[in-house]
Amino acid sequence: MAWVIPPEIEEFRDQNWHREGTLRIETAQEAERFIERVGFTACLTDSRQPGPSLYVAVCGRRDAVMPHNVQKDPESSHTWRLKDEIVGRGKIYYAKMARNKTLFIAPRMVPFFNTIWGMTRREQKKKLSEESRALLKVLRKEWEMGTADLRAGSGVKDRRLFTRALDELQAAMIVIPSEVVYMPKFTYIWTLAEGRFPEEMAQKPDRMTALREIARSFLKCAGMTAQGELARVTGLSRPEAGLGNRALVEEGFAFSPEPGNYHLRLLSELNWNK
Repeated sequence: MAWVIPPEIEEFRDQNWHREGTLRIETAQEAERFIERVGFTACLTDSRQPGPSLYVAVCGRRDAVMPHNVQKDPESSHTWRLKDEIVGRGKIYYAKMARNKTLFIAPRMVPFFNTIWGMTRREQKKKLSEESRALLKVLRKEWEMGTADLRAGSGVKDRRLFTRALDELQAAMIVIPSEVVYMPKFTYIWTLAEGRFPEEMAQKPDRMTALREIARSFLKCAGMTAQGELARVTGLSRPEAGLGNRALVEEGFAFSPEPGNYHLRLLSELNWNK
């Protein structure tokens, strides 16, 4: 049986996730404030996927669905332009994370995500592929490089292996795009995450704290979460998402009326007192 979100929770999410016409995101500054408030959000997912989304916030509709021909769709095109501007402004973390989830992450949340998915220098030598280490060696010397120059400099000429290596480095929170260039041809400029967000990447919260704070950030704006929802939004495993949510129950921030289902206590108390 499919889980049905109560109407009051949908309305709560409409406000926090900007799923109303009066709250539509139009500028990069508005998008950055939105990301800072929700903590993390997808870029181009639509109403068929759980969690906050910049595209849905640009549409200002709860039922926004990405069209097949995105190139001619003004809302998806505007979201893409906002993404490029946000990347260039450098105030928000953006990368393809675990399980190929492309996320915007508020700087305050970077330490927690890095605890879960980041790697120490020693781990990088053991866990990264040969191709990823080749890209990383070049970037540590040059700091910023376009895609074509990075391929040439690293010696990873095979497009498939190069893309896989970049995805691996992004998922490990080591490399991020720092700029999008369209002339003379389209390319990303790549840089080290520690160069763009040095203070955030240097912080080392423990794993349990990281799980709890990621769960808190989601629940605070979602109102409630059902079994598997936090895992689908973030890329966490279900057991670890459960650990984060249960930690919120233990401190009284949330309560769980049934296994796998967590409610924001403050919101429930407000509804009870109406």
